[in-house]
Amino acid sequence: MPFSDIFIVIKWWIMLFAIGIAFLPLTSLIFSNFFDKGYIFSKIIGIAFISYAVFILGFLKILPFETQKVFLIAGIFILINIFIKKKIPLSNIKIKSLLPIFILEECIFIAILLFWSFIHAHQPEIHGLEKYMDFGFINSILGAGYFPPKDMWLTPFYINYYYFGHLTVAVLTKLSLLPSSITFNLMLATIAAISFTGAFSIGANLVRAFLATAESQKKRKTQKFSASKAFSVSVSAGFLSGLIITFAGNLHTIYLFFKPYENENPVPFWQLIFSPDTFPNSYWYPNATRFIHNTIHEFPIYSSVVSDLHGHYLDVPFVLLTIAILLSIFLRPKLSTLNFQLSTLLAFLLAIMYMANAWDGIIYFLLTAIVILVIQWRNIHSSQLFNTTNNPILQILPINKKIFNNWITDLFIGLFVYLFIIGIGFFLFSLPFNLNFKPFASGIGILCAPKFLTDIGNFGPFIFETDHCQHSPLWQLGILYGFFYFWVISFFIVIFSKLKPKNLSITPGDIFVGILIILSTLLIIIPEFIYVKDIYPAHYRANTMFKLVYQSFMMLSLSCGYIIVRLFLNHKSLIINHYWKLSYWIIGLLLLFLVFLYPYFSINSYFGNLKVYSGLDGTKYLKSLYPNDYEAILWINENIKGQPVILEAQGDSYTDYARVSANTGLPTVLGWTVHEWLWRGTYDIPSPRIDEVTKMYESENLKETKTLLKKYRITLVFLGDLELQKYPNLNEEKFKSLGKIIYKNGETKIYKVD
Repeated sequence: MPFSDIFIVIKWWIMLFAIGIAFLPLTSLIFSNFFDKGYIFSKIIGIAFISYAVFILGFLKILPFETQKVFLIAGIFILINIFIKKKIPLSNIKIKSLLPIFILEECIFIAILLFWSFIHAHQPEIHGLEKYMDFGFINSILGAGYFPPKDMWLTPFYINYYYFGHLTVAVLTKLSLLPSSITFNLMLATIAAISFTGAFSIGANLVRAFLATAESQKKRKTQKFSASKAFSVSVSAGFLSGLIITFAGNLHTIYLFFKPYENENPVPFWQLIFSPDTFPNSYWYPNATRFIHNTIHEFPIYSSVVSDLHGHYLDVPFVLLTIAILLSIFLRPKLSTLNFQLSTLLAFLLAIMYMANAWDGIIYFLLTAIVILVIQWRNIHSSQLFNTTNNPILQILPINKKIFNNWITDLFIGLFVYLFIIGIGFFLFSLPFNLNFKPFASGIGILCAPKFLTDIGNFGPFIFETDHCQHSPLWQLGILYGFFYFWVISFFIVIFSKLKPKNLSITPGDIFVGILIILSTLLIIIPEFIYVKDIYPAHYRANTMFKLVYQSFMMLSLSCGYIIVRLFLNHKSLIINHYWKLSYWIIGLLLLFLVFLYPYFSINSYFGNLKVYSGLDGTKYLKSLYPNDYEAILWINENIKGQPVILEAQGDSYTDYARVSANTGLPTVLGWTVHEWLWRGTYDIPSPRIDEVTKMYESENLKETKTLLKKYRITLVFLGDLELQKYPNLNEEKFKSLGKIIYKNGETKIYKVD
């Protein structure tokens, strides 16, 4: 990696480090019971607060989205954190004792940031898949004076998508003083670094809490851990959690050892020819995310590799932050510690997740509700829940009916109060976004609906469609999630075993992990029964499965990082003899080996075996593909102020059309048609514009052209390679009479029209 690119990465890191240090006082208050004080989450908290402040002040037309204003907002938050620091007793934050873990987490963060920056520099092109969409959102936000930002592909509409994650990239771009063509790739590397270190902190604190609780209960026969050994064990758990969530795939890699199936329909690997000598047997890594017919089931390492800055990936840091806060609350002895401030913070984060990737807001609102419910339950029955050596579920059941009624009342009234506060906060924090957003889902479909329901068609939000009956074969679900459930089943066997109660020690961490597992399992099951209706006819449950199981993968990854260390520390509770215990751990290691094979093949495949280093600039590919257009785009970014409407060729989704609007953020008449169809919920909105764009380029009727230019308030007309290809009857002469050339380079020209 050349020094110039290392310098860019270091410059980016210094900005992130400064945000983290600035918000460390607030983070220390939130994570006061974490042994690392939630150090790594200070970066995410800082990004969240600064970005939301930029958003709300821009929405209210108080401050425009300009570099100086972003620095001003960041400065105000620094002052707030200095005030908070003065209010924290020095005894609560012993910097010297915390420095080792702070330095360790920061070193891990830098290492992952440099690693992925190096990887992305071998294929930095913001080109292919849906990168134009993501880059267009970022550039449109960067060009916006106020919010909501303009839709770069459907002037004069606003973006009707979950764009808050893209807004955070734009904010960091302003703060770093780097161009978006570079920060796009740096943000991809940053998410991976935050994913690893965030999971590291959660995993390490889970195991740390397990060790502390088990020691205080003195219920299990185990050696006492010294402070240094407890630190080492916690760090090991953190590393394992970080590795699984950031680098693990699924068991689809077992197909590396078998002859490939002949068609697109996968068959069980045991029906194929075992052929290790021809390893890797034409293995194609995307198949692990499209294994079940007509569905999508991605996971973080796949997102890192294919390099789309989608909402679900941009939201990963906020997801981990929310899980960490819920864990911190759960590990506290009383629910009273979930005060108004923490409830408001949870509402804030749920709103951010909703604005970045709507499904996540819903999923983690449910997780929040479950966590609060269990804490309420624990508080009411704490003595029975944690002081028993028998089955805890049986012990906490009320005996007396009157006690039962009081228990139910206390439980649900408390739950309602907290969820009401969080719900109101969620509504208020997301209101500015929702005022200009229209959901593009059209209902909830029921899979395999009986005929009497399909005859009805729909009832309220529920849709009953014929020929909509897809289920996932169990063996395929086993391939996708077998790694996780091998450890999950082992965990529950140990936890609920009645054979050796003296070795049983149920801790709050166990219960929290159990909650993550139950919710994850529910999310995997839901797409087998319902789907959210969108525009895709054959892949009608693809997006539903994708959004749900992505979060399942993350929560199960965190769970298994904890479970593996938990079982290793308490391996005597595995009710098997030494021979089978050895076999058990061999199988476990084999499963770890299989899931960690995935990044090797996916990274090498997508990034060309890391043979060609191209740098971090994601737009340089245009220089070889469309050299004249590339120079014109650079000129626009340097010379055109604001967001005037530009006319460019219209084309289908996933093509090179709309490259000008995507790379500049200038709105155009129509970009990727299918995407606009999805975002607007109907084809009737974008479809008329296809002919109108053609007429503006080809029509001989000057009056008709002027009318259309005026209709869309077009001031710039782009004539480049794709326009000349798309419109063979392009009439350039009329633009000479309607305006003047302000840029020319070869065949590429930009007209400014009145």
